[in-house]
Amino acid sequence: MRDYPGGRIDLRSDTVTQPVPAMREVMANAIVGDDVLGDDPTVIELQNRIAKMLGKEAALFVPSGTMSNAIAIKSQTRPGDEIITHKKSHIYLYEGGGYAVLAGCSVALVDGEYGIMSPLDVKKSIRKVEGSNSHYPNCSLICVENTANIGGGTIYSQEILDEICDIAHANNCRAHLDGARIFNAVIGSGISAARMVEKFDTISVCLSKGLGTPVGSLLVGDSDTINEAHRWRKMFGGGMRQSGILAAAGLYALENNIQRLSEDHSRARLLAEVINEMESYDVDMEAVQSNMVFISCKEGQAQNLVESVAKHGVDVLTIGDSIVRAVVHLHITDEDIQNTISAFQNAQ
Repeated sequence: MRDYPGGRIDLRSDTVTQPVPAMREVMANAIVGDDVLGDDPTVIELQNRIAKMLGKEAALFVPSGTMSNAIAIKSQTRPGDEIITHKKSHIYLYEGGGYAVLAGCSVALVDGEYGIMSPLDVKKSIRKVEGSNSHYPNCSLICVENTANIGGGTIYSQEILDEICDIAHANNCRAHLDGARIFNAVIGSGISAARMVEKFDTISVCLSKGLGTPVGSLLVGDSDTINEAHRWRKMFGGGMRQSGILAAAGLYALENNIQRLSEDHSRARLLAEVINEMESYDVDMEAVQSNMVFISCKEGQAQNLVESVAKHGVDVLTIGDSIVRAVVHLHITDEDIQNTISAFQNAQ
């Protein structure tokens, strides 16, 4: 693996990425201040840069994508409200039920192939207090994930994104995009970030996955919502001091690591195509739209497969009893892909 310690090929996630030497250099030389007091110039520059890229008024730097989603929900709902999201979304599956504990919201779950919600299903799931004799909660926020992680790294069409936002606004709801991998969606679709999020009220952007920074996410939106989110960041313990060291990594990533995501997508596609031809595995090629490959194996054998390929120096994760996931990222080379193919071949 390129610029990565050890001799293993780590495909467990793009969260394993580490800052490359050039990124470490800009981190070491970052000009910093006290971000809680609002005077870290590098954090301010990062926030302004991402807000401009997405065509929004303001942004807020936070420690994690989970916190970014949490303060987005908290800032745009009231206790007792309901949010809508896909049943396999990160917000529902992997954020500890924060929408319930921190925001006091219930959740309405929508199905959809490849992790993609249809506008009609979203519309059908909206419940309002008005006219229900107070039986229903008040839906106030629709949450979309793009790319859809458990969908296989799939990408929403612009038409569906726009229509979901239109439905949200027509029903007095706001629209939030969990864009943890939004730049994978941008590169995969060819649609600019600003156009992609044009109708969304808030967007969460993760810097520590495909973009390769060690820590950090941003919440982007209108100034009033970001000001409210700043208050909740403080109460949730997310205020950082000389965080310009981390923001510098984010600026480096935005300047250097977006266009190169196409390399990850190409390598993931090659890996998927070759493994799909092997007798013991199956890959739904329709789902391979970015940097993820979901590999189906014999029933109940996913953990055994993980252990088998690990003996050949390749690390992947289980997604259920019969599926493993491989995620390509900036440290993975063409040679790593060939060695991974060999590992799966030998594990049959």
